[in-house]
Amino acid sequence: MERGQELEWEEAQKLAISVDLVTSAKQHLRFLAEVDRNRTLYDGPILDRAIYRYKHYWLPLLGKHTESTILEGPLVVPLDCEWIWHCHKLNPVRYKADCEELYGRILDNKNVMSAISTTCRRQTEEIWKRMYPYEPYELNMSSQFLKNFINSSMSTHYDLVSAVKRQSPFFYQVSGSHMNDDVFLEGAVARYKGFLHLIKRNWENSKRCFCVPTYDIDLIWHTHQLYPVSYCKDVMAALGKILEHDDTDSDRTKGTKLDTGFSRTTKQWEDMFGCRYWRAGAMYRGQPPSPLGLNLSQLDNQWWDKKMVPSNENQDMVSLHRKTVMEIMIEIVGVKDLPQGLKGSLFVTINKKQSDVFLNNKRNISILCNTKEKQAIVFQCEPKGDLVIELMSYSPIKTLGTTSISLKGIVNSVSRLYAEEWFDLVPDLTLADSKPISVRIAFSFTPPILAHYMVQMVRHFKYHCFTDEANNDIISLQMRDYQTRKEVIGLTSCGGTHVLAAESAEKGWFLNNSHWWFHVHNELNENDIAFGFKGNRKISEEEPLVVPIIILAFLVSESSSNCGKSCNNEGKGGGEAITNGIKDSPPDGEDEVKSSNCGGCGGGCGVSCGGSCGGHCSGGDAYRN
Repeated sequence: MERGQELEWEEAQKLAISVDLVTSAKQHLRFLAEVDRNRTLYDGPILDRAIYRYKHYWLPLLGKHTESTILEGPLVVPLDCEWIWHCHKLNPVRYKADCEELYGRILDNKNVMSAISTTCRRQTEEIWKRMYPYEPYELNMSSQFLKNFINSSMSTHYDLVSAVKRQSPFFYQVSGSHMNDDVFLEGAVARYKGFLHLIKRNWENSKRCFCVPTYDIDLIWHTHQLYPVSYCKDVMAALGKILEHDDTDSDRTKGTKLDTGFSRTTKQWEDMFGCRYWRAGAMYRGQPPSPLGLNLSQLDNQWWDKKMVPSNENQDMVSLHRKTVMEIMIEIVGVKDLPQGLKGSLFVTINKKQSDVFLNNKRNISILCNTKEKQAIVFQCEPKGDLVIELMSYSPIKTLGTTSISLKGIVNSVSRLYAEEWFDLVPDLTLADSKPISVRIAFSFTPPILAHYMVQMVRHFKYHCFTDEANNDIISLQMRDYQTRKEVIGLTSCGGTHVLAAESAEKGWFLNNSHWWFHVHNELNENDIAFGFKGNRKISEEEPLVVPIIILAFLVSESSSNCGKSCNNEGKGGGEAITNGIKDSPPDGEDEVKSSNCGGCGGGCGVSCGGSCGGHCSGGDAYRN
């Protein structure tokens, strides 16, 4: 970073924001997660009813509250109304215009609490009941409603159905655990200020550029807009006018508005600030997975009305070492002091010196320093050991030099999750007399998070054996069939025998070891089944459920076998992999994946003269622009 670029960055960081964006972003993520558990709010009659309630119940109530406080404590917005309000505020220009037309001022969220709060709700419910005696405060997400709602009060004509559908995919893009990390979010706030500063410079120089942020910036931008009065004040002070947020572009194919906008934003950012724009954990993850077809929030109130007293036995029967994982993005920025006469293209291989569950083979990235193309490689690995970087030529295939990077050193020393520096390569023996080659490497990474377990199930004649990634035995399971019920028996490597689960009269299974009860909740189609998994408490996102998931896999396998659907490898030592969760990033592809960059925060967001949202590149090992 040159001195002029440092000054630009310092100037960007002077931008004043009147909201604690780190704390607010965490609350924002919790709210999006709760909405995602109530997916009927994404489409259909529940969405229609939520929009109706928002326009004709919530906004008038909020208008009264902001005009003259109608209760001592904060107002608590119902979840369905908050979701529609959320999407409305993400068009800040339209939201401001609607509020001023209908209420004469911007309706802010000052002294308003989110639906995810568990306090202060009673007073709001009482006010709601007095104002709307025939409309419940909480919307029943499982009810069916007529679409013809009658109300004579004025309301916004903004297409809120389309706004919701554009924003619905956004949570998947920002749902990785690293997004809740303070250091990651602090870096995102700094980059958001840089993004606003870049737009300001474009406006000052009369440049029309559709600026497209990465998803870390986009999360902070969305969070800022959720405080409409502060957003208008802060952005007006920084830019001279309100920054519009246009989320109507969603086409990410090569050459489209989002694609070219992201390319230009990347170049402008790197020219202005002298640092890389692309970041690990902040790129487009691809399309969200297909939904389950059921409302997850409904499971909270079902199937756990049985009075059961679970056993405390076998809680520590299986002990697996918890691994952590981080995502790393590497870009080769430059190469110097190449031997004279060297011709042809170069590439770099990346591997670990030590064994690694996640990075167990070499990854390749072509060097495009002297072209207009931009490429980075992204992978996951454990945050320990050394990365080995090897510079090679294509023709002939030859190693030119190597260097290593200590991951522990990176994690402990780089407070902003990003670094860029020159590395001198140890030359190949055939080049020992040449001047050492140097490679400039830019790397970013996510904070380490707890990794998912990967367990292998091997079927034998009488039992199923479960092993870890290193093929170490964990436990073997066997079904015992009595006249009145069935039991799942576990045999540990030390020779112990334990009753792990017992079939219940309620057509489910009670897990003795883990305080859990599960059952077939719903048959989604002829191939897919949703299982209800209930306990006597809620579980955290990071809590491992190794034994319950192993037992569930065993029971599914047994059920398939009993139905005549057993696998061909039964009794032959075949195996299949089981994971206890969904990975935060797409599975690895080939060593080099060439892909066009793309934009979108669900629908893609932006400003025609300088602001957009979420453009990045599709999943795989390498990103190319």
